[in-house]
Amino acid sequence: MQKPKTIFPQKHITDCIEILSFKKYINTLALLLLLITRTGAQDLQEIQIANEYNAKGEKAKALEAYQSLIKNPLNIQAVHANYFGLLLGMAKYSQAQDYLEKLIRRENRLTYKLDLGILFIKSGEIPKGEKQFKSIFKENAEDVYKLKSAADHLASYNLLEYATEALLQARNSTSNPSIFALELANLYRMQGKREQMVGEYLNYITQTPANSAYVKNILQVLLTKPEEFKTLEDVLYQKVQQNQQSEVYADLLVWVNVQQKNFYGAFIQARAYDKRFKKEQSKTLETGQIALSNQDFENAIKCFSFVIKEFANTENYLPAQLALIKAREAKVKRAYPVNRDSVRYLIGEYEHFHVRYPNQNSADEAELSAAMLHAYYLGEMDSAILVLNRLIATPKISTQIAAQSKISLGDIYLLKGEPWESTLLYSQVEKSQHEAPLGYEAKLKNAKLWYFNGDFKLAQEHLDILKQATSREIANDAMELSMRIKENTTFDTTGTALKEYAAIELLIYQNKLDEALIKLENFASAKNSPTITDDVYWLEANLLMKKGKSEEALEKLKKIVSEYPDDILADDAYFLEGDIYEHQLKNKEKAMEIYREFLTKFPGSVYVAEARKRFRTLRGDFSDQPNQ
Repeated sequence: MQKPKTIFPQKHITDCIEILSFKKYINTLALLLLLITRTGAQDLQEIQIANEYNAKGEKAKALEAYQSLIKNPLNIQAVHANYFGLLLGMAKYSQAQDYLEKLIRRENRLTYKLDLGILFIKSGEIPKGEKQFKSIFKENAEDVYKLKSAADHLASYNLLEYATEALLQARNSTSNPSIFALELANLYRMQGKREQMVGEYLNYITQTPANSAYVKNILQVLLTKPEEFKTLEDVLYQKVQQNQQSEVYADLLVWVNVQQKNFYGAFIQARAYDKRFKKEQSKTLETGQIALSNQDFENAIKCFSFVIKEFANTENYLPAQLALIKAREAKVKRAYPVNRDSVRYLIGEYEHFHVRYPNQNSADEAELSAAMLHAYYLGEMDSAILVLNRLIATPKISTQIAAQSKISLGDIYLLKGEPWESTLLYSQVEKSQHEAPLGYEAKLKNAKLWYFNGDFKLAQEHLDILKQATSREIANDAMELSMRIKENTTFDTTGTALKEYAAIELLIYQNKLDEALIKLENFASAKNSPTITDDVYWLEANLLMKKGKSEEALEKLKKIVSEYPDDILADDAYFLEGDIYEHQLKNKEKAMEIYREFLTKFPGSVYVAEARKRFRTLRGDFSDQPNQ
């Protein structure tokens, strides 16, 4: 069977609509000028008075004024919308019908005929209304612009199904299956028809792949429930199977897996995308970086390993090599207590990378990472300081690496108990990276330094600025520390208890864990202000985790959940319980139980998406992902 010919190509239709829209604007302007010219000043004043009555809800006065005004045909276009709306609102259906039928006999305008159908629907004569609309759509079947105007008019009266019918008629008339896809998607959204909405957005993005980011942003806002993303995922799997060479569907399938935090599924689809489309920029590398930032180290490692194997001699290779070491480093740090032999192995990997690619910016980044491992996990601070000073002094080093090296050097001086050296370095970065992410990070470091020193006023000044930071992580950290200061200095203006607590936090930061634990136990037994007790439990739990005492850490976390169920730390504590059962104690069933209950207890938590993903992963939902 021969495919029906397209009456108008898409571009010509779009151009036509734009031209007609401009003509409509000119015609409306001309009509307005004509009204001003031909309508007396007295009538213009009366129109304004009638509209004011209507706006104030004085319906009887408005009705009387409009009825007087419509006796002059020149006034009708100026008052029609308000007058018709008033008749509908006052349920004067017979009067409205007489008025509209007279107008139609006189002018036969599209708007008046649509309003007659609207009147029938609103008055309960639905079959009459539907008959009227079908007649209008049939009569204007070949006029794309009029059908679009009809849809807009009907939508303004919330008659969304009939507006949809008008646009579908335009689609059928032109034999163009993609015309008005965006408009139809919006109508389906307002009707709550998610599946049809998604279908039209996919229809739209197929025609205009350049707007992929726009559609992703819309879907991210509109699809709020897991089952909605799952529906989209299922639709995309079908689309990909049916359209093997459609890059846009393959890209969306990677994206929808990332939105669900299903990074194994995202890896499978990104890998297939890279193999099929062979782009210069690896989709799998991008997916791995997102997985790493979401602490899914296993799937990040899978992604980077694939890129190293398949993208040798490309610009993706070095970033993947370095990212693989970083992912392994993050995985090592997650195991408590941290294995020193694993740390030395990682340092060796970074140094090997640096030696192999000495003239790359990423080589400097590798050297920086190795230096921090020396300082934090092996206590070899002097050698770390030597490396960082050399990086800072290197003439051709990137601005980013130089600034990050200064922050890291400041961190090491704080480890050594030299806070003034630290604040000097942080302040230099604040100044050089003003309004940049590293500048905000340096400001947060300075705020924490003043907090450790017990200067809460100065710390608060920094934190108030950081609440507006562009980085959500920095803004959240600033908000959390700010709230702790406010909670514990409201009644204790000297902040005595908080100063002692902050000093213990500094000990933990400096890896003086045994000393910190003793002080923390003494602090807890002293029965300090109840506003800080949950923070004490939280600090104890994290300290015990660092020492590999997972069971004892769990006891502290359970105290937070049971004694402070409405506190800001309650969801953090409960989520960390699940994490300990999953990663430290390897108790899959208990971890699933915690994550399942978490979704019910803390539906508004920032950890909801992660808890849902972990529960589904442990249940095996992502173990058998279909490939493209």
